[in-house]
Amino acid sequence: MTKKRVVITGAPGTGKTSVIVKLEQANFFCFHEIIRTMTQEAKNNGDSTVITSNPIVSVSDPYKFNLDILNGRIQQFNDAEFKEDHILFYDRGIPDVLAYMDYFGQSYKDDFKQACKTNTYDHIFLLPPWKEIYVSDEERYESFEQAQEIHNHLLETYSRFGYQCIEVPFGTVKERNDFILKNIK
Repeated sequence: MTKKRVVITGAPGTGKTSVIVKLEQANFFCFHEIIRTMTQEAKNNGDSTVITSNPIVSVSDPYKFNLDILNGRIQQFNDAEFKEDHILFYDRGIPDVLAYMDYFGQSYKDDFKQACKTNTYDHIFLLPPWKEIYVSDEERYESFEQAQEIHNHLLETYSRFGYQCIEVPFGTVKERNDFILKNIK
């Protein structure tokens, strides 16, 4: 049976984590966002100066940090082969790395683009910025306006790699999950 790889993406503060948690509660397998763990590790290891913005630009070696994120997401993509589940969800996909690098004006080599071309997903669900639920926290430094700009970069990057992003409408977590599940069947 063919696996369906489904990305849940969006700018910071759009409700991705709530959607992922609800999918897991419904017994779907979800690969978690790896950057939060990496951010905490960077803080713990003193690998950055005072982090006051996205860690991608705050760490001492942003390119290596992005490469680590890329490799982590590729590993998640490859790990799917060993899962028995028919539908696999990803909290962010490989193209997210390029979208953020574009947003921050960071250059990348062709291997970043090749990773996006080689490891493809079946569905991309993009959660739009939603001012009413937007909250900053210890690992989310962007303003709402920056989140809107990141949203545009995500949409452009996924489109560049041939994806048609499905925008998830505002609503309760259940409504959003129902929308996602309806659109992958």
